[in-house]
Amino acid sequence: MNKNQSIGIYLLVGVFLIAALSLAFKGPNTSTSEISYTQFLNKVQMGSIESVRISKGSLTAIPKESNAKKEDLNQINPNNPLGFGATAQNAPKAQFKVQIPDGDKDLYELLKSKSVEIEVSKPQEGSLASTIGSAIIPVIFVALLIIFILKSIQQTGSSALNFGKSRAKMLMDDKIKLTFKDVAGIDEERQELEEIVDFLKNSEKYTKLGAKIPKGVLLVGAPGTGKTLMAKAVAGEAGVPFFLISGSDFVEMFVGVGASRVRDLFEQAKKHQPCMIFIDEIDAVGRQRGAGMGGGHDEREQTLNQLLVEMDGFDETTNIIVIAATNRPDILDSALLRPGRFDRQIYVNEPDVKGREEILQVHAKNKKLGTDVDLKVLAKRVPGFTGADLKNLLNEAALLAARNNAESISMNDIDKSIDRVIAGIEKKSTVLTQEDKERTSYHEAGHAVILKMLEDCEEVQKISIIPRGRALGLTWYTPKDDSKHQTKRKLLAHITDLLGGRVAEELIYGDNISTGASNDMQRATKLARNMVSQWGMSEKMGNMTYGQPNEHVFMGRDFGQTKDYSEQVAYELDKEVKRIIDEKYALAKDILIKNRDILDELAMSLLENESINAEEFDEIIEKVKQRRQNA
Repeated sequence: MNKNQSIGIYLLVGVFLIAALSLAFKGPNTSTSEISYTQFLNKVQMGSIESVRISKGSLTAIPKESNAKKEDLNQINPNNPLGFGATAQNAPKAQFKVQIPDGDKDLYELLKSKSVEIEVSKPQEGSLASTIGSAIIPVIFVALLIIFILKSIQQTGSSALNFGKSRAKMLMDDKIKLTFKDVAGIDEERQELEEIVDFLKNSEKYTKLGAKIPKGVLLVGAPGTGKTLMAKAVAGEAGVPFFLISGSDFVEMFVGVGASRVRDLFEQAKKHQPCMIFIDEIDAVGRQRGAGMGGGHDEREQTLNQLLVEMDGFDETTNIIVIAATNRPDILDSALLRPGRFDRQIYVNEPDVKGREEILQVHAKNKKLGTDVDLKVLAKRVPGFTGADLKNLLNEAALLAARNNAESISMNDIDKSIDRVIAGIEKKSTVLTQEDKERTSYHEAGHAVILKMLEDCEEVQKISIIPRGRALGLTWYTPKDDSKHQTKRKLLAHITDLLGGRVAEELIYGDNISTGASNDMQRATKLARNMVSQWGMSEKMGNMTYGQPNEHVFMGRDFGQTKDYSEQVAYELDKEVKRIIDEKYALAKDILIKNRDILDELAMSLLENESINAEEFDEIIEKVKQRRQNA
């Protein structure tokens, strides 16, 4: 609020106070005139007095309305009996004030004889102060209320004027505690960003050789891989102002607002250069223009156009570095990805076993781990976990240990936390019939036996028939190595394992099978179809891909699925998928028939203990094999 606006508000409040006080002290709608005692007695004798109010040394006489009406009106203004705008209805009521002589004892008798109502009042001390107080206090209250309302209106107007201002938060280096020491498991990606930091600190080393640092760095990776963490670490290491904003903060329903916010953001950045701008989830504003059902989005496209101009337009800003993060680079506009804007794209992948161990060491610094906890072993047990998953895993283990009043976090706490993170909490309260438990035991035992007997399958870590989430039982397994390739033999072995639960149920219950294997069947069918139609792993169908993957029309893409093969080819594809499923189903059945004793022993142990780990599983197999040798 500026000075002129404040003066206007105070003047308005002052006018209101003057008007309110004038009304407060105007008094009642009456007219009082002083008459002599003789005139008063004559009026009493004539019967024109209705009542009197006697106080010390004086009285106030109120005449009867019928007799005094005309006379009282004339007392207002002799020249204008009704006054300006006055009428007989709203004219003030006349009163007479009379001084009473001392020692007049006949007055009361005279008033009583004429039926005049007598009221005796005692003067109250401080009545003027109380009158003034009762008049001023409401006025002050109303004045404060008006000031509050006017200031609220002023603030609302100011917010409306700031509607096009940037919502970016500027963080200084002293407020950012993260550094590259807090980033683990992504060494190569970190080295790329260390060069950016070095340029901000020692720019002359690069400029004297004619080198230009990338204006924009795009961090690409799955959720939880550490993109935002890396950006915070860069800000902490660089020691320059750091502007933080989300892509969704630019987009509004009004066209032009986003573009205004982009301009304001870069104007602020130019005042603090050298500096950095981090745009999280840039796909919210950087999607392809003019794509999708119904054309483009005017507001988002104008915002993107302004962002393109600011990053690489006529006005070059060499000391402003833009870092952005997204997990959907496929939908970003090509103009945004070209050199000069986002010159460098850094793919942040899921950490390998060594990276997971380093990340666990970072997040375990403030955790009190037990002596039985081995982070190297733990890293092998959680393939596919991102940095965020590992942080959450250790936090869940700490919560579980605290819930049990433990002195430290044990490996058992971590094991339970892994199950909780992957499959949800245990539902021991779920009431299951004996048949449900038995079916679930044989189903999970079928998976475990197939995993153990096939060389290309993963290693069994744990088998449980305790309900978790929507599953009545689960079999946990981990890869034997951190191989990045999925070979044909591994995929076929995985299909066989997925069918193991249904095969085990068929061996025990015949054709009275249940719906418990529905998810396994869906996954096996999808895997076989991808092998045939997408990965060229079918000898009959050849080294070709058939059809194009679906694209989401509302994600910045046009209509996707294109059927580039005939109906005859579709028929052959279906036949080949069915052949793979049937062959692997027969293989799973043959394995379980040959190892029926292991299947039964494992199922009975699950019914008894509800959960079996890898060591106990190996012991059961060795016991059955020993029994075979003795038979």
